[in-house]
Amino acid sequence: MKKLAKTPDVAYTTVESAAQIRALTSPLRQDIIDLAQAMVRVSVPELADHLGRPADALYYHVRALQRAGLLVEAGVRRRGRHDETLYSTPDPERRLKLRYRSGRGAATKPLRTLVASMLRNSRREFDSAISDPGCVVEGSTRELWAGRATGWLTQAELAKVNRLIAQLGQLLSSPHGGRRDRLYSLQFLLSPSAPARKSASTRAKQPRNRP
Repeated sequence: MKKLAKTPDVAYTTVESAAQIRALTSPLRQDIIDLAQAMVRVSVPELADHLGRPADALYYHVRALQRAGLLVEAGVRRRGRHDETLYSTPDPERRLKLRYRSGRGAATKPLRTLVASMLRNSRREFDSAISDPGCVVEGSTRELWAGRATGWLTQAELAKVNRLIAQLGQLLSSPHGGRRDRLYSLQFLLSPSAPARKSASTRAKQPRNRP
């Protein structure tokens, strides 16, 4: 049986300042960062081609990401008769990764706002994909999934879930992902379900597993 190639480990740059998180609350800026990471270096006209937007509408957002330290200039490339400035994330070999802090009030508001924006972006991408008659929705090469699963996990099982999520992230996070056949986006949300907010004493009386 042929062994699968080991997915290379991915290094990360932590995004944790409120200013950086606020800069990413725009779905368009999320798309720009995703493309910059997938293509390693990208110009505004290239972003416009992939996003289906006029280049003039993107410069404001690119500058905002630069001010937040999430994009940097990465050289110049000749394209036709013009030189184009190239942009990348601060370290193209390291993926950007959010740092989470739990708590109430203003401390977590920027992150909650960002996650809400990410979920709206996911809905937009799903609507676009499901409207495409060529989208593959069955079989081993299906391109579109949406679902929800709720279950009881032990600490060991939770650790396994986190390892699997990390492996999926690594698979999508190759520094040279721009050379693949097609760009894909994976969103997920792992969260304790509503019953987990009961008191510790109430939870202790409940079974850890159920059919």
